[in-house]
Amino acid sequence: MKIDWAALGSVFGVSLVITVALVALFTLGVTGLSRRERAAAQGDSAVLAVTGAYVCFAACAAAVAYGISLIIA
Repeated sequence: MKIDWAALGSVFGVSLVITVALVALFTLGVTGLSRRERAAAQGDSAVLAVTGAYVCFAACAAAVAYGISLIIA
């Protein structure tokens, strides 16, 4: 049995980058929703922040669905 270390390292690197990107995207979504709460407390509207938050959450859901489809296929 021979292990292809280059391929293993490549998979590890891509997995790490995708994981960090998804966490950052989800964090941006949570931040957008918290700005909505802050704006509502001040009596303002934060339509752009809420729209951005929903886009971030949709992108996270799409990435997870794509990963699951890769596992199933």
